[in-house]
Amino acid sequence: MKYLKFLVVGMIFGIVLVKSEAVSWYRIYEMFKFESFHMYGIIGTAVITGIILLLISKNFKNINGGLMTVPKKDKGFKRYIIGGTIFGLGWALSGACPGPMYILVGTGVFSVLIVIAAALLGTYVYGILKDKLPH
Repeated sequence: MKYLKFLVVGMIFGIVLVKSEAVSWYRIYEMFKFESFHMYGIIGTAVITGIILLLISKNFKNINGGLMTVPKKDKGFKRYIIGGTIFGLGWALSGACPGPMYILVGTGVFSVLIVIAAALLGTYVYGILKDKLPH
């Protein structure tokens, strides 16, 4: 019962993504071919909403009683370009971003289980190679 609120919010979020067609392979395909503004509008709205909520939440205390802070990221252009390119290629090839992959399983697209298995394998391999990679 303690985590029920997270389940409910996750289900609502999943319904919103399905209804907005954000998990639609066709919409993702359109985005990567620069044929439609639909997905860019959804992503842009999410970024702007996130910025606003982050700025507002910095004025409130977190569950530990301290003010919320965002840790500084290490500077480095190359790693973000390489990581973003790999992420974008995986997204374009599979037609699914990591979050909506699970939503697609919930909508009955069971072929995405192959993509989830590949994502988990990639995460495992990264965990093994992490110390050998330039960060």
